[in-house]
Amino acid sequence: MATDLPDYYFRVRDNGATVFRVDTENRQRRIEMTQIAVVNVRNGEIKPQGDKALSEADVAAIQGWMADRIALLAERDIDDIHRAVDYLNQTTHWAQAKASDAQLEEVTDRLLLAMHDLRSVLVRKKADRLMKSDRPEEED
Repeated sequence: MATDLPDYYFRVRDNGATVFRVDTENRQRRIEMTQIAVVNVRNGEIKPQGDKALSEADVAAIQGWMADRIALLAERDIDDIHRAVDYLNQTTHWAQAKASDAQLEEVTDRLLLAMHDLRSVLVRKKADRLMKSDRPEEED
């Protein structure tokens, strides 16, 4: 079992993780985890814990984890958006086929405002992308 454990453990938290070095090479053969750093994936900051100095291997492992974590969070973000599209479709079906007048009265204004806000942002962003793609490349 001890040989299957990674060298580092990342306790995920908001915006990053607490990093532990995993040690199984001790006399009691117990798993020992020593906190070595705190990382922030938003700004890329790596703060060594206490008077601990991070080795190049520590920094490389942390940076690798941060890159993987950022990619995972980006995948989750786009997956959430795809789910939102599904929810909008389900909401449309609900409103058309199942909702009572009282239920519609409860949610209509909030849904309309949220959809108007979303539509405004999407139309503006689409126009920005179209304008950018229509511009000829500027020469240096």
